[in-house]
Amino acid sequence: MKKFKPLGIIALSVLLLVYISSCEKIIPQAPKDEDILDGPLDGLTSDQKKQFLKGDIAFNDEIFNDNSGLGPLFVATSCGTCHAGDGKGHPFTTLTRFGQSDTLGNKFLHMGAPQLQNRAVSAFQPEQIPAGAAFSKFTPPANTGLGFIEALSDATILALADEKDKDGDGISGRPNWVKIPEYCQIRQGTVERNEKYIGRFGKKAAVYDLLQQTVNAYNQDMGVSSTYEYLDTYSGREVDPEVSNQTVLNVIFYLQTLKAPIQRNANNTDVKAGRSVFMSLGCNKCHIPELKTGPFKIAALSEKTFFPYTDMLLHDMGSGLNDGYTEGTALPEEWRTPALWGLGLSKNSQGGSYFLMHDGRAHSIEEAINLHGGEGLASKNNFTKLSSSDKQNLIKFLESL
Repeated sequence: MKKFKPLGIIALSVLLLVYISSCEKIIPQAPKDEDILDGPLDGLTSDQKKQFLKGDIAFNDEIFNDNSGLGPLFVATSCGTCHAGDGKGHPFTTLTRFGQSDTLGNKFLHMGAPQLQNRAVSAFQPEQIPAGAAFSKFTPPANTGLGFIEALSDATILALADEKDKDGDGISGRPNWVKIPEYCQIRQGTVERNEKYIGRFGKKAAVYDLLQQTVNAYNQDMGVSSTYEYLDTYSGREVDPEVSNQTVLNVIFYLQTLKAPIQRNANNTDVKAGRSVFMSLGCNKCHIPELKTGPFKIAALSEKTFFPYTDMLLHDMGSGLNDGYTEGTALPEEWRTPALWGLGLSKNSQGGSYFLMHDGRAHSIEEAINLHGGEGLASKNNFTKLSSSDKQNLIKFLESL
């Protein structure tokens, strides 16, 4: 058998190394988990991973048209349209909610409220906001970590509430007590007051759970009916379901089991200094860093510590953020504390720029802070007095979340 000479072996080795090096340059490296929002949380079983994948496909890949159930009135043709990469939406995907100006309820439900459906299939006309109806713009939120929010116990949320500001710190957060659809399943440990329950999802916490959120999205955003809510958006008549119960449940499971955002550069000196500034300003009174879930049907979410930077409560944010529109028992100037986790990755799904606050009006983190009024006014005023270096460190900390 002919053998390679040493020089030939060396040459072959060099060529192999060049080939491998070239491939590494051509094939991009997979992003790190902390640099993306999508992906399943740890601890799922094999069957749960399969259901997660099915939900992922239904959420991100299924695009509706007028032959597959879209409309006749709609906002988007798929779930992923408004939540690219499971991140925040941008001005092109901002929703308009309308019809309720006080806590007495929405008087424009017979006219398409609460969701403006600004697009229509052929032969139909898009909706317009009726005269006299209050309305507000809502930027679609990021999806990640929602299962942890759902798995919080009512007792935990109520323990954070201080509606009468008994401790005198100027913060008086409270839950939004809302009526829920008959199809919602009441969780063990749920607290009921006057036939109302604690809302968790939405800009004003007007949605009880991810089942209601998903059913609403199919029906109000895409005009797609299910057995949970099977009335045609346009006519109000009963129609055949256009999405199966199993698909709805797969999407819910997908949303429940998306991983929570992972902080980046947590040990960076400036990031640590920024966290200290965050605490000193009192931001942590509403944006509570650490919470723990209660018992939950999905083991990977049951009794887990997580870091969302929210208290899940409504707060008076001042007249500057009062759009005259509300939902549930929230007042027009009250908004649920948004979770800050994933904030630094927001630009990835927003076209490279920030669109923050409930309607995307803030184009930087500093601008968002300066829009705080009401219960957030003291922290905002303290922020304006910071040195340039402290402000920069605070921003670096917030962008690490």
